[in-house]
Amino acid sequence: MSGSLKSPAYLGLLGAVLTTLGSFGAGAIRVHDVQLEALHLSWLRWGHGLVLSSVLFWTGIALLVIAWVRIGRTALAGGIGAREVGRTVALWAAPLLVAVPLYSRDAYSYLAQGALLRDGYDPYVDGPVVNPNGLLDDVSGIWTTTTAPYGPLFMLIAKGITLLCGDNVLAGVIALRLAMLPGIALSVWGVAKLARHFGASPAVSLWFAVLNPLVVVHLVGGVHNEALMVGLLVAGLALVLDRRHFWGVVVLVTAVAVKGTAAIALPFVVWIWYHHRREETPSEAAPRSFLLAGGASVGIFVALFAAFSAIAGVGLGWLSALSGSIKIINYITIPTAIAQVTAFLASPFTDLHLAPILVVTRALGVAALAITLAVLWWVFRQDERCNVTGILLGLLAVCVLSPASLPWYYTWPLAVAGAFTWSRRTLAIIAGLSVWLMVVFMPTGSIGLYSLWNVALAAALGALTGWSLLKADPLGVRPRLGLQPVTA
Repeated sequence: MSGSLKSPAYLGLLGAVLTTLGSFGAGAIRVHDVQLEALHLSWLRWGHGLVLSSVLFWTGIALLVIAWVRIGRTALAGGIGAREVGRTVALWAAPLLVAVPLYSRDAYSYLAQGALLRDGYDPYVDGPVVNPNGLLDDVSGIWTTTTAPYGPLFMLIAKGITLLCGDNVLAGVIALRLAMLPGIALSVWGVAKLARHFGASPAVSLWFAVLNPLVVVHLVGGVHNEALMVGLLVAGLALVLDRRHFWGVVVLVTAVAVKGTAAIALPFVVWIWYHHRREETPSEAAPRSFLLAGGASVGIFVALFAAFSAIAGVGLGWLSALSGSIKIINYITIPTAIAQVTAFLASPFTDLHLAPILVVTRALGVAALAITLAVLWWVFRQDERCNVTGILLGLLAVCVLSPASLPWYYTWPLAVAGAFTWSRRTLAIIAGLSVWLMVVFMPTGSIGLYSLWNVALAAALGALTGWSLLKADPLGVRPRLGLQPVTA
């Protein structure tokens, strides 16, 4: 590791270690954590122990962000390479492998849903509540009756982990993280390949799309299956652009079998395959080229997805389970934000409540999303760059127009954005929004969007992050401490 990267990389490692230590009291802790009790560390969850845990946690987050910005400035100056940034991703992720789940309790739901399949239930028909066991206590209350919205491959992974670990939550969470880690490795490989394909800097792309604390803290620390889905998505896309169409589509369908969001990319991949056929066989009629590319893609999808479903012994019930997201209410999607503003403005004059307004705005949002995706598919059909841009905008549209969204959903378009070169100002905005999204929720998994102080603090941290990318030490702290000013 070069000297230009070593210092901030190790600073970020220290941040990851402190974040992990703080998670044992400040994270999404279990209801009854027998491991902490056995180690006589339960005091970390209460009173002064919780204060100490919180200080450690937030100090770690701050160090991660500071280190990330410093590496970003160096990458933009051309001072480091993609290989070094990739190694730093591994360095920062390593301590988080043993952290308590951060900013979300989804890992506990994953395990309980896997246990359903393990014990002979259909997770697309039954919620975890029908299968009382040692995993159920830690599942968030609103999800105990909700069926699984994930693809059959992920359900097979969750089942395998519960077969291996039984109802041991600690072992299950660590095993889940290890199962998701290949996705992070694929993201490093895929984003670098996409960046090179389109002439962007691989080091800069890996910096903002993979080393990003939103990715490291939420996907690794939060134990989300997005880690695997996103890695498969960008790897499949890189293979298709490299004209290995069959294997690229296979990898993309595998991503869909983890989480259905990856399906957004498949219609655009048909265009890419079509353009390649037109270049390789210019005498072939355009309609024939399109039908062959589209037919091959559909055929691969149907065959592979059917195989995953048959092995898992489930059907397509996960599609209807997607509606379970309506239980999530926060204003980081446009339909929910409009409904909440409307309900607030109407409350002094009418008895109109949020629930009926949400039904209308979310229905309009779904309709707008469907139209947007269709328009994007047609408008961004001209060439590879347009096709990948369409995937990026399509994933972003899902984040902002769906009935519900969560901070880590924005890692979907972030990964695809790594294909392109962005201005420093745009990267500053991306950095600021990433930090805001990372910290606006509470580390326990609670939504912090309705606490004015929490939102204001997150906004201030995000703004400072973006500003720091444009100007080193914008607050002039180092000279006041008698330190040398930062120039990179």
